[in-house]
Amino acid sequence: QVQLVESGGGLVQAGGSLRLSCAASQRTFTTYVMAWFRQVPGKEREFVAAVDRSGGNTGYADSVKGRFTISRDNAKNMVDLQMNSLKPEDAAIYYCGASEDRYDIRNYRTYDYWGQGTQVTVSS
Repeated sequence: QVQLVESGGGLVQAGGSLRLSCAASQRTFTTYVMAWFRQVPGKEREFVAAVDRSGGNTGYADSVKGRFTISRDNAKNMVDLQMNSLKPEDAAIYYCGASEDRYDIRNYRTYDYWGQGTQVTVSS
């Protein structure tokens, strides 16, 4: 199994920035599409961003496009999410996910492995 560990969450004022990181345990990291999702109490896990196996193609939720950037470093088995211009509505627990499937990557049910999450709080 793949173990994923998120880090980098914290408290930031609206308009500020955070960089989240996800470290994967496997040398087969390049097998997986990687993504970030977020979740608040009472709601389904929400797609944020995804990156393909090579790192050459990315996709974003409309709500974060232009503000967030996902990237991966396959040599380090890591995927990052740079979050700029943060808004209070961005506050959530952010989860890193790994999928063996290239299809339906915006659906959390597609993902085979998850980290435990990292909390992002945005104050206004």
